Amino acid sequence: MELPVIQGFVGIAMAVIAVFVVLGFRAYLANGSERRMRSMLESVGLDPSIANTNEIPTIMREVRQRCRTCRSEGVCERWLEGQETGGNDFCPNAKVFEVLQRHTRAV
Repeated sequence: MELPVIQGFVGIAMAVIAVFVVLGFRAYLANGSERRMRSMLESVGLDPSIANTNEIPTIMREVRQRCRTCRSEGVCERWLEGQETGGNDFCPNAKVFEVLQRHTRAV
């Protein structure tokens, strides 16, 4: 009767560990997308601190969401490091950044 109890504890421990691994991996991905987003803002001539201001919270929430679900992370990393040439057309936020650039120049 003792073996099923131990197996139950081991199963619970494995489930808890799996949850922590998943949460840690999600935090890792979020940190990477945040870093890329800030680098992209800077590379297109915008102040990265715009991401933390309350001036455009809705826009930045949408920008962050696009970064988190982007499937071009590798291209983005290489482009930001100067290993890829051309524009940032691969970026799902390129148009938003373009509009923000025009807006900040007009102000």
